[in-house]
Amino acid sequence: MRASWQALVRRGQCESEASSLYRGWYVGSGRPDDLVAVSERRPAEPEERDGARRRSRRGAMPTPWDGPMQRADRIIVGGIAVAGLYGLVLLPLFPLLGSSHPALLELVRGSTASIVNMGARAGVGQTSFALAVLLGIPSVMMFDWVFWWAGRRWGDRVFFWLLGGDDEKAKRRLARVHWSERRFGPLAVVLAPVLPIPSPLIYAAVGDGGMRLVTFLILDLAGTLLWVGLLATLGYELGQSAVDVTDAIAHYSLWATLALIAAVIAVHVVRTRAADRPVG
Repeated sequence: MRASWQALVRRGQCESEASSLYRGWYVGSGRPDDLVAVSERRPAEPEERDGARRRSRRGAMPTPWDGPMQRADRIIVGGIAVAGLYGLVLLPLFPLLGSSHPALLELVRGSTASIVNMGARAGVGQTSFALAVLLGIPSVMMFDWVFWWAGRRWGDRVFFWLLGGDDEKAKRRLARVHWSERRFGPLAVVLAPVLPIPSPLIYAAVGDGGMRLVTFLILDLAGTLLWVGLLATLGYELGQSAVDVTDAIAHYSLWATLALIAAVIAVHVVRTRAADRPVG
């Protein structure tokens, strides 16, 4: 009985070894590609993340420059960004300085209100009219050269980038810009503050058209003098009534200005989060 049991065990071992040899011969006799397919299992591909999926759906707006971003492109983009933030960041200065330091306010932030305020104070004898005009020039034309350079360097592509797309509305606004450039020529730079077109688009258009920087700066200075002079004259005619309004704003509107800035930031955050939500 014991001998029979041992014989069965040895027989099972022999069959197991034969089966192993057969499987090894079968796999090894195949092509190398078959061996890899049998011995290796393809790793599972990682799932695409939701953020990457959303980015691929939305797509990115093409940049106006060719190839990698150069130093000049960085300067232009940075200048445009600073130009957009400059007025917003300095918005609280009007209630702080409008009554106590109107000249400093106009020099730092040449807004419509600050220029009218200085003209009104010139009308009541607190300052000179010439000073009310001259102080507003540097801050009003501070960033105009950036948009001229953008048009000179990037060409016609800058307009869709400034307008935020190439939809029908942007194309209509671009057509108005080119119409003004053809109709008024270099005089369009002088009339830019009073034309119903954003001034940066006109500056970019003349840059794209090949206007030299010196010529642009001279025409831009003339246009700035025209615009600041008109605003200062308005304040001069309003006189004491405009001064009283400015003093009231300086007294009451600081918290209102801060609330307005907070509201602008909140709206921007809400729109950014809404744009980042998955589609569908």
